[in-house]
Amino acid sequence: MADLSIFKNVKLPEFRRSKDLSDRVGQFMLASYILFFLLFLVLPLGTLIMKSVQDQKGNFIGLKNYLLYLQEPALFQSFFNSLFIAIVSTIIVVLLAFSFAYALTRTCIPFKGFFRLVALIPLLSPSILAAIALVYWFGNKGILKALLFGNSIYGPIGIIFASVYWTFPHALMILSTSLSLSDSRLYEAAEVLKTSRLRAFLTITIPGARYGIISASFVIFTQVFTDFGVPKVIGGNYNMLATDIYKEVVGMQNFQMGAVISLVLLLPSLIAFFIDQYSRKKQISLLTSRSVVFKPKKSFAVDSLMLGYCAFITLIILMMIGMAQFGALVKYWPYDLSFTLKHYQFEVAGLGWESFYNSIRLAFYTAIFGTVIIFVGSYIVEKLRSDERLRGILQLFTLMPMSVPGLVLGLAYIFYFNAKDNPINFIYATMTILVINTIVHFYTVSHLTGVTALKQMDKEFESVSLSLKIPLYKMFWKVTLPVCLPTIFDISIYLFVNAMTTVSGVIFLYTYNTTLASVSAIHLDEQGDVAAAAAMAMLIVYVSVLVRIIHTIFTKGVLRRTQAWRQDSPNAVNDVRKA
Repeated sequence: MADLSIFKNVKLPEFRRSKDLSDRVGQFMLASYILFFLLFLVLPLGTLIMKSVQDQKGNFIGLKNYLLYLQEPALFQSFFNSLFIAIVSTIIVVLLAFSFAYALTRTCIPFKGFFRLVALIPLLSPSILAAIALVYWFGNKGILKALLFGNSIYGPIGIIFASVYWTFPHALMILSTSLSLSDSRLYEAAEVLKTSRLRAFLTITIPGARYGIISASFVIFTQVFTDFGVPKVIGGNYNMLATDIYKEVVGMQNFQMGAVISLVLLLPSLIAFFIDQYSRKKQISLLTSRSVVFKPKKSFAVDSLMLGYCAFITLIILMMIGMAQFGALVKYWPYDLSFTLKHYQFEVAGLGWESFYNSIRLAFYTAIFGTVIIFVGSYIVEKLRSDERLRGILQLFTLMPMSVPGLVLGLAYIFYFNAKDNPINFIYATMTILVINTIVHFYTVSHLTGVTALKQMDKEFESVSLSLKIPLYKMFWKVTLPVCLPTIFDISIYLFVNAMTTVSGVIFLYTYNTTLASVSAIHLDEQGDVAAAAAMAMLIVYVSVLVRIIHTIFTKGVLRRTQAWRQDSPNAVNDVRKA
């Protein structure tokens, strides 16, 4: 921690000071962000709830729509189908990701960097890519169809396989972080007591990572339960809640029932969110000032086994990506396997390069405006203390998007912004509403990332700036912003990639002029042009990879010039004085 002794004679101001310009600006910004969430999150969800208790003419009918839903066996069965798929997928993903994370953090296997890099590739692709690749591998004309022993990939088998593939890196990141924090003294004590490696694993490793396991489980459950792309492409006749909403709204124009199913979809997500938040409050620190960082010891048997396992998982991921690309390049699968680029011509109007360019625009706008909005909001929540009640309300609003599925938020936006009496309905059917929806949808994770970075800055920085009569905005620009640049760059790339790959959040909001690449891939698959759908999905992957590479190079260059203080600055607080 920086030495603040140079300020020992400086009398720090009391926080109960008279209202100055900074206080008024802080209150105004707090109120502005609360208004933002009211307009783009709370009121749309409220409109969705109201729609679920109305008939098609807008008359209040109470819970009749919910009773009608319960009386429809097909619709009600979709709930259990979604629950089954989510539970099975979660169990498989957590087991696979935990083993992979254990190999990366607790063994001495070679090529860890390569394995980690490949394992994160599904993050850069839409969920539908896995479904499309499975069609080529195990579909009616798939080269490995015989391995299913007469079963069809179009149904629960395909949905589970594809869901495991695209959610795997999310669980891996959480579990890798959890397993990387461990006190070596615990294992040394177990070794002294001649405890077997298996027992040490069960009594030390698993309990130490339990909160990571819980968090990963609820994240994966929510993602699979609410996903639309995978069941839409490879679900066949196996109905799930997400596809039911789409059928009711788009196919049958039954918006009231769509609202009911959306709220049913929202309920398990809310329960999972609150359970996860409760478990986080119970979490205790795994490392103390006396802890010794765990360093794995070589074991030929364990390392060989884990190396083989990581190689197997990596091979599957590369096979999925490779098959999707192969399918996009062959003329006519599986009869003419010669290569061609005709599938990239996208002959269907509105589903080609226009949608691809729209996705890039959406991702770019989301990354720019979203990063500014979210980081400033994180600063307001973490650093401004002007009004604790307003700050508490804003904290609650920032966590709400995590529990709201993209499909539910998108449908809520239709009801809310398409209303004639809404003064801001002019943004409906524009790129603006897609950008706002995407920012709100992915707000929470980015916000928590920003808050974590800001928490690492001691509150003494703000106190010192006040004592020196330095305005907070100048402190923010000269000190806070440079210190948090790595986090800001991380937020921007997170928003860009998710905006490129999202399906659920925008499936209801696009128009002919704002069709997106991920949505086009689904529609191309619906029309039977699987190769073109694969080509569009691969374009999303290539753009995401390219932007990621550019982002990494640019970030290193900027941080090399702006973050030298991390290595050689004797006193970071001097930056406050220079301000």
